[in-house]
Amino acid sequence: MCAISTLVSPPRPLVRTLFSLRSWAVPWRERRSGPAEAPGPRIAVIGNCQGRGLAAALGLLCPGSRVRLLPTGRLRRIARDADALAEDLRGSDLVLSQSFPDAVLPGGVAALRARLPQTRLFPTLVFPGFHPDTIYVGEDAALVPSPLGLYHSAIAAFGFLCGLDEARTTGLFREEVFARLGYLDIWDGAARAMRDAAAEEGFPLDRELLLWSRRGCFMLNVNHPKLFVLGDIARRLLAEAGLPVRDVDPETYLADDLLRDVVWPVYPPLAERYGVAGSYLFKGKASGAALPDLYDLPAFVAASFRIYRGLPRARLTGVRLETWAADAGLRALFAAA
Repeated sequence: MCAISTLVSPPRPLVRTLFSLRSWAVPWRERRSGPAEAPGPRIAVIGNCQGRGLAAALGLLCPGSRVRLLPTGRLRRIARDADALAEDLRGSDLVLSQSFPDAVLPGGVAALRARLPQTRLFPTLVFPGFHPDTIYVGEDAALVPSPLGLYHSAIAAFGFLCGLDEARTTGLFREEVFARLGYLDIWDGAARAMRDAAAEEGFPLDRELLLWSRRGCFMLNVNHPKLFVLGDIARRLLAEAGLPVRDVDPETYLADDLLRDVVWPVYPPLAERYGVAGSYLFKGKASGAALPDLYDLPAFVAASFRIYRGLPRARLTGVRLETWAADAGLRALFAAA
């Protein structure tokens, strides 16, 4: 009985020591009773799903800041055009925006920058180096759903179009097929495209990309970076704007909102090349408190095929699929599966 009691309850000397250590509370009490801190800068963030994590990181990193998030998909509900949006944001000390065209809001980001000199562009991050098999299927106005939102496997989709069944298509997910499709040599091109796109926004990422690569897989899928990536961008935006920056890592203090969304695995042959963890386990978007759907490779291919069978074949289109269909060698590769 005594042994069990000792395991459940801490020794009495330790209890007395814990409750007698009261000095830790003194600075906290003094701060609470002192004058309120002056409000920090007003920051507006215009962006896609990456903007949520960036806005959260900015709020953490910049003391006293008031951060307002404006999702690009909702800009039309906020203002009729870029001039009206500029008027709405005139009181902001700093406006951070990803590029958006006239189709999103008349005038586009160029008109916004012309009206608001405090506007600073930040890049839209797309990096298929870890996930080269991921594509969209269908036309922009009518994208085809998948078991993972709108993200499809090019191999699975093309296997279906070639008349393969689920088992034969699943068998294509192997190293020699990846090599033939160029998946094992995609890194340099993906890195160059990401650097070039960021440089066009006036936000070169050469140094950051090198540092992120040293931390392993820095993407959850082709266009969802991990939180530490968005934290690095937030830190740099604040520093370049001359604003104070806390010396903390956002991923230690904030939940990664994009982790609740789709997570595409790094296929094992690619993972071995990059020295990161690999798998064929696909994760769907979480809903509420429920656990997310998880698919192993056969289950994911089967779920994809069920969707494809219910659609007109004409909807199963895309640049990658059309390019492969025009390549006799790739058609033969799939036919031989």
